[in-house]
Amino acid sequence: MMTDKAAAVGAAHVRTYLGTPTDLTHEAVRDIAAGLKAVLADVFALYIKTKNFHWHMSGRHFRDYHLLLDEQSSQIFAMTDPLAERARKIGGNTLHSVGEIARLTKVADNDAEYVTPEDMLAELREDNLALTARLRAVHAVCDEGNDVATASLLENWIDETERRTWFLFESTRPAFGANS
Repeated sequence: MMTDKAAAVGAAHVRTYLGTPTDLTHEAVRDIAAGLKAVLADVFALYIKTKNFHWHMSGRHFRDYHLLLDEQSSQIFAMTDPLAERARKIGGNTLHSVGEIARLTKVADNDAEYVTPEDMLAELREDNLALTARLRAVHAVCDEGNDVATASLLENWIDETERRTWFLFESTRPAFGANS
């Protein structure tokens, strides 16, 4: 177990060698970078889950769903590098390992041998909806820390995530059903 002194020495070492000059406060950098790291963990987990469902899709709408999930997984993966680099740009750090992703993500795994196409899409819809909420929460932290650049990036990702949620929602509706 790390002592308080060892943790302080480690934090100083990181600031010395990885710290990037910024006009944001130390507290803002710490909080924003932590939020970005948690979102990045969710994004990686959602990417893998979306690819899992893409690879294991079956049924009469196979082609449409397979292509939809391929498109969505590409969009999700495209968020990873900008998220990590934004944390570094402001002087924070980011993910280091798969284990850290597993500890931080709120996206539940699905290791089932078979999942119906409808259940796949519904599960991804809920995961994207939850990601939107987490992105909004980090946006609020950015607002508090006066980090307009990170907030701006988050706004675009919120829009993309809402679009994915919308497409997944429409794909799971009955042909002539009500909004539910």
